[in-house]
Amino acid sequence: MKECFHCGLPIPQGFNHSVIINNKARAMCCIGCESVAKAIVENKLENFYNFRTDKSNKVEDLVPEELRQLTVYDNDDLQKSFVHQIDNNSSVAMREASLILEGIVCAACVWLNEHHIKQLEGVVEFRINYSTHRASLKWDNNKIQLSEILKEISNIGYHAHPFDAGRMETLQKEEKSKALRRIAVAGVGMMQAMMVAIALYIGADSDMNSNMTQLLRWMSLLILTPVVFYSARIFFISAWRDLKRRQLGMDVPVAIAIATAYFASIWATVTQTGEVYFDSVAMFTFFLLVGRFLEMGARHKSGQVADELIRLTPVTATKIEGNQYTLVAVNELELGDRLLVKPGEIIPADGVVIEGQSSVNESLLTGESLPVSKKINDFVTGGTHNIESPFTMRVDKLGDSTVLSSIVRLLERAQSEKPSLARFADLFAAWFVGVMLIIALGVFGFWWFYEPTNAFWVMLSVLVVTCPCALSLATPAALTTATGVLTEKGILTTRGHALETLAKVSHIFFDKTGTLTHGNLVVSEVQPLGELSIEQCQQLAAGLETASEHPIAKALLSDIDQIIHFKKIKAESGKGIEGYFENTLYRIGTESYVSEIAGELTLESGIEDSIKGQGSSYIYLGKQSNKNSQWLAIFKLEDKIRAEATEAICELKNMGINITLLSGDKQNVVDNIAITLCIEQAIGELLPAQKLEYLQKSQQQGEIVAMIGDGVNDAPVLAGAQVSVAMGEGSQLAQVSADMILLSEKLTLLPEAIKTAREMQRIIKQNFIWAIAYNLLAIPLAATAMLAPWMAALGMSFSSLIVVFNALRLRK
Repeated sequence: MKECFHCGLPIPQGFNHSVIINNKARAMCCIGCESVAKAIVENKLENFYNFRTDKSNKVEDLVPEELRQLTVYDNDDLQKSFVHQIDNNSSVAMREASLILEGIVCAACVWLNEHHIKQLEGVVEFRINYSTHRASLKWDNNKIQLSEILKEISNIGYHAHPFDAGRMETLQKEEKSKALRRIAVAGVGMMQAMMVAIALYIGADSDMNSNMTQLLRWMSLLILTPVVFYSARIFFISAWRDLKRRQLGMDVPVAIAIATAYFASIWATVTQTGEVYFDSVAMFTFFLLVGRFLEMGARHKSGQVADELIRLTPVTATKIEGNQYTLVAVNELELGDRLLVKPGEIIPADGVVIEGQSSVNESLLTGESLPVSKKINDFVTGGTHNIESPFTMRVDKLGDSTVLSSIVRLLERAQSEKPSLARFADLFAAWFVGVMLIIALGVFGFWWFYEPTNAFWVMLSVLVVTCPCALSLATPAALTTATGVLTEKGILTTRGHALETLAKVSHIFFDKTGTLTHGNLVVSEVQPLGELSIEQCQQLAAGLETASEHPIAKALLSDIDQIIHFKKIKAESGKGIEGYFENTLYRIGTESYVSEIAGELTLESGIEDSIKGQGSSYIYLGKQSNKNSQWLAIFKLEDKIRAEATEAICELKNMGINITLLSGDKQNVVDNIAITLCIEQAIGELLPAQKLEYLQKSQQQGEIVAMIGDGVNDAPVLAGAQVSVAMGEGSQLAQVSADMILLSEKLTLLPEAIKTAREMQRIIKQNFIWAIAYNLLAIPLAATAMLAPWMAALGMSFSSLIVVFNALRLRK
């Protein structure tokens, strides 16, 4: 693959943008690189490329210092790619942007950035999503420039830059690769250090001579040094940055514990006195890194949601200029452009149909299982799928003004809003670190005046014994076991908080299409109206629908062995299809369309009562020949309810959980489903924003809400719920948005998952009680010098094992 001339990253397939640098066209990988490269050329800074020795993938190295001083990000043309203008008049120029923050490692980092930036005059809102490290920024451009805000973030030790999906994916891959290397070094070091430690522990109670003891200590030092200076390096960097800003992040005590134990062990090794704790340092580092890696995986996955939405828009579009058809990049379109949209293509922008008609799949917006007919003057939405016929459209909205972009912003806002648990975690992090350090320093001060020779070792015992291994494992151990059990049954958990929250759920919102129903139309009944049999009517219908890609055609073609071949087949969008067989004209489609050749339809009362009903769609078949005109059959099509849906709903209601059905489908269809499944509250004809409003009303009333859905239109609601579940065959976007994925698609597994989550919650509480009790007992023992550091290390390990074994009970 070609490399970007600016940053060196691979150029995505289909992206053909370049910038003239030193009289030569240079390929770029994204709009961001293209914009920065143009700014470099326009400001006559080509020496940035002439004198660089190598391309760098570090963000701070991709923009020359001179250009950063020229406030390139304040350029209005550059901001078009990532800034949304909310309001713009003489007094207020409100703008909104999505940023990526690098260097975030804990809740304290989030608090520091939010607190610092919100104090700037002109900043209206600044929220950071700890899971994705994305920041939502809203500011008044008349009072403060974007470059000033980015500079303030840089001044406190972090780096922010506009969100770019391609660049973000590369950064995430690099982050994952580095994390795995650190874990590998720490894991190997831990295993080797533990082997040596066992020999030292046994030798302490035997006749091992001092030379052998020293040899084993030096071996431990050699093994642990790469773990401390490579694997644990990220903790020291983060702690140093926090201390420079006079803040106590979670990595401060971690760094102190690792550094203190490591250098104290070196001192003990060199002076041949005291104890060594190389094994404890290696184990502590390894477990912390594994926890960070699992957290990073969930964070990366949740950050893909908006990227998947953005990718729904095609890269190119067919532009009409006079009688010429030109393939152009979508980002080069302008308002008023005329575009040709062919069958099977994705509509590239929001606009109005000005010529032709077709059917469009709008499940992106409504979740409606049937395509919507579009004719002249009808509005079409970018990102939706043209199914039947070509049409010409006029572009009315572009960029941040489109419906798709509004869904992206809605999704990002739902993700960035902090639930009460996140706010509690921020508060807990603020005082826990301080209390832990104060206790250790207080113990050191006491022993310094009472018996100075023991002061350091007693303080180290307190630091080791208070290392929150058991507290840290209390939740992850139970979560890991529970998620493993559920995965074996077909429920995949994608985020750590999902089961913890699922145990407390009091209200579940279901989507209809593809969730409670299969999401595919099927022929549920055929009512013949003439002399032909049901099988003959099905063969005629399948023959007419052979060339169509419409979902109704797929339903009529299903399980048909013999198909009649028609001549002169002609489709009329939104009406139906006609064709000739043995000099007879046949039509299949709407009642009004078929009546044009078959005459007015009159049904016997018995037939009408048996086939007509709410929640179904009907297709009619008729013919016209020289002899007579005749109605042949009525096809009843339904999106069938899942067989296990009734059982699942009843069991959930028996568990005391409220059930609500939300759908973009017609209200009468939704009501019919709700009656069948005994769901008391069902609301139809909803857009994504309206679904989210209903969900948020329940949350405001104190309910813990779960959302079960499958479609792209469910993504904002899935993100807004405290816990969300996507169907295994649903859209990829919904799965990325969801906290859990029902791989087996068996709805009866939902009650089972809730029961498992509740049992997991009980085990977590037991683990916390044990961990707290252990610390309440061990800290006084360590502080009074009754617990040696090596005993503290063993106690910490023993406490962690109890927590893990208790969690494994979930497998039963």
